[in-house]
Amino acid sequence: MESTSGEDAPKRNPLPSALVSNLESVLAARRPAAAEVSTAAAAGEAEASAPEDAPSGDGAPARPIVLLTCAGGIRSAGLAALVDALVTGARCDVHVCAPESDKPACGYSITIRETITATSVDFTGAKAFEISGTPVDCVSLALSGRLFPWSSPALVISGINTGPNCGYEMFHSSAIAAAREALVYGVPSIAISLNWKKDETKDSDFKDAAQACLPLINAALDDIEKGTFLRGCLLNIGVPSAPSAIKGFKLTKQSGYSPAQSWQAVSASRPSSATHFMGMHQSLGIQLAQLGKDASAAAAARRVSGQRKAVEVESVATAGKQETREVVKKLFRAEFVERQHQGLDEDTDLRALENGFVSVTPLNVHGQVEPEIQAPASDWLSAAVSLEKEKEAAPATAEAHSAA
Repeated sequence: MESTSGEDAPKRNPLPSALVSNLESVLAARRPAAAEVSTAAAAGEAEASAPEDAPSGDGAPARPIVLLTCAGGIRSAGLAALVDALVTGARCDVHVCAPESDKPACGYSITIRETITATSVDFTGAKAFEISGTPVDCVSLALSGRLFPWSSPALVISGINTGPNCGYEMFHSSAIAAAREALVYGVPSIAISLNWKKDETKDSDFKDAAQACLPLINAALDDIEKGTFLRGCLLNIGVPSAPSAIKGFKLTKQSGYSPAQSWQAVSASRPSSATHFMGMHQSLGIQLAQLGKDASAAAAARRVSGQRKAVEVESVATAGKQETREVVKKLFRAEFVERQHQGLDEDTDLRALENGFVSVTPLNVHGQVEPEIQAPASDWLSAAVSLEKEKEAAPATAEAHSAA
């Protein structure tokens, strides 16, 4: 399915009445009148039509800067879909800083006292670098002012990542960690993931997921420019496995779900290189280069192992005699295995995804946000989706008046 934007975007179903009835209060200091909403929408359309590098009256860039990263790596289908959607929408200037390879479940890992390489990558409509580090390294470097000519974009988006970041998975998630790093710097951030289902979800579904999230991203940029976006939290957005048929958006809370970590004894220190890299959608040249690196690493490991054996196996006993000490080496590999989950509340992240809704879960630096942020976040989500529905309804109303 081809990605679309603007008037060609697929029409989304309205929010369910049960959700609307639970939207209790408005964002702190945010109760725009209808006229203000219309003015903001018109201003957004005017900015979108402006030339990409056209400055505003005070010399600042005409459009806000959005920094993208992705735990799936610079060549991931999810990142490509999100870049394409944002560039086509022309609402912001897009910059990319992502790992050179897939970095799943490495949490808040950072690289210290080792050299990080940043290499430019061609992305149509965006300035991009691939980084030889973790997703957190990518955000930290991008916000340092050393890589790009700015140090504070309007918004940081981590995604679109493969697999949900629901429940306690967020503690392992390098995608959430990257968004949290931006929050530590005081920059608003969003993490987006697609609930990938094996043998069901396709790479093309990332395009539909990006289109489904555009209303939330645009609403966030509008509120950031007005200074009324949610403070002190990031938005963890989960897209259901069939993004072309979502039922709506639902504000959710973090569930207690966690996948089982399964340890298996293995005979080789690495998974099959050919199988792994053929599944990464990389070019043959990159695959062969990586296979060469693997071979070199394996040879180095054998040399180190041999040297260590010579030192560790033999020692001198107190009586002056040489004695042999056995060294046992075992190999294991861990994988996440999805567990059966029952009894989840309807307002939790995982349950919303299973029911076909886009889940929006506010998280602070420590995890789940405090209860007092839930009501403002709920109102923000309602306003964001309502504004998008108004935009979609406007052309139909204009056509009706013309026909009359």
